[in-house]
Amino acid sequence: MSRALAGLIVSLLLPLPLGLDGIVNPLVNGNQVTAGISLPGGLTADLTITFEQVQNLSIQNLGLSAQVVNLLDPTLLSRMGGIAQIPTAFPVLLRIEPPAVGGLTFRGVVSIELHTHNLLYVPNTPLRLFAAPLGGTFRDITVYNGSGSYRCRGTKGDFSEFLIAADLRAIDTVINNKLDRLEQTLNDNAGSITPSVRSTLTTILGEVRSSWVARDIPRAVAADEVFLDTVQSHSGTDIPDVWQAGGALVNTAGRLRAAAATLRFSLALKGGLP
Repeated sequence: MSRALAGLIVSLLLPLPLGLDGIVNPLVNGNQVTAGISLPGGLTADLTITFEQVQNLSIQNLGLSAQVVNLLDPTLLSRMGGIAQIPTAFPVLLRIEPPAVGGLTFRGVVSIELHTHNLLYVPNTPLRLFAAPLGGTFRDITVYNGSGSYRCRGTKGDFSEFLIAADLRAIDTVINNKLDRLEQTLNDNAGSITPSVRSTLTTILGEVRSSWVARDIPRAVAADEVFLDTVQSHSGTDIPDVWQAGGALVNTAGRLRAAAATLRFSLALKGGLP
């Protein structure tokens, strides 16, 4: 056997080097993307991105990357707003920033799920999935968390940066902030929603808030689910529901659904509901 051939065989048997972007083994399967995150220090996770409807989906068009962050970085700390703490066991920032030239387009919401063995799930864990626009403030977008060792999922009407962090706030404060954020999202995008539908959503949101103020959690959750259903049933006709790489379109329905979904998570957590 020649020395060159022997060297080639040895090289094929060696593990593949990590990508510079921290993403390994990405795979597109229909409307879903799965990939691994592998970074120095034994930081690993499984990533799943699921679309309701998507066009031009490819790994290149997603703009995926992951990196280890400095927990003492003052810029990052300011973006956390003093409300959350990144765990030392998983200081990982995930970025999904599709390039405009790729033409990635999706309707509705996109689901982002992270599963890592670097963190441990325990009942009443404060760990949550946070997201932020590039360079912006991080906010809790969690719609689910559970074991395995730690698994969390959130939904978005657009893309951004993501990380897992421990929320330092009381649950009541979280719910109040998420209610305010949902109301602000509705108000900020009022001009793109058919007036009659906007009026209906405003009324439903008022029911969510009044039920929460009365601490009638089941009623608040039920009203929030009506809000979600109403937005979804009017998506694409009375409420814009398309996101496109490059930011030319505002996915109003996706933003509203994502904000209402994470509110429901916190309300259910407060009330001990499934």
